Amino acid sequence: MTQRLRRASGCFAAVFAVLASLTAGTASAATTHTTGVVVYMCGFPMIGQQPLDITARFDGPGTVAAAGTFSPSAIAGTATFSAIHNATIFSAANYDGVRGEVTAPLTGANLTPASATVTGLDVPEQITPYVPGPRTITFAQDATTTVPSFTAGTPGSATLALGTTFKLELDFHKRDGSWDPWTLNCTVKNTNPAQNRTFAPSIPVV
Repeated sequence: MTQRLRRASGCFAAVFAVLASLTAGTASAATTHTTGVVVYMCGFPMIGQQPLDITARFDGPGTVAAAGTFSPSAIAGTATFSAIHNATIFSAANYDGVRGEVTAPLTGANLTPASATVTGLDVPEQITPYVPGPRTITFAQDATTTVPSFTAGTPGSATLALGTTFKLELDFHKRDGSWDPWTLNCTVKNTNPAQNRTFAPSIPVV
């Protein structure tokens, strides 16, 4: 009888440990936070200020304790050239791809610091034939990306948003195999009402 009780007790302990680990995993699961399309005006060589559509996302904690610290992870996004710019910049000028890096300032609400910058987001080499319509390139965090840490403020919620500036340091690939360096310094387009640059959902602070 004692041996049976010991076995039952051991089984109960094992089941409890599994349930506890599952519960803990659910509570600490990361949440993906995304922006909508944010339009920036970027300075292109020869053609001046032109719009560029940016989207971004990151993984953050499901919740964060007040005064707790976290760093965004799995940061990634897209930059989309309009159909007209794809036709003129890429097709007419004989470019068919890019590579490079992105610098993305962030602003925070109920977070310290209130602003910080992600540097070294990778734009992997993306060479594709011209197809009429918009052209979208991707960028993503890699091992060389520098990502800031944020400390949560008071209980409630905290948010991150894309900053008012955005920079793409790109090499544009020509069909003859050569590369031309372009730096696109961008500023968020002024609209009324102002564009929503905030990542959603917000992060609960407990």
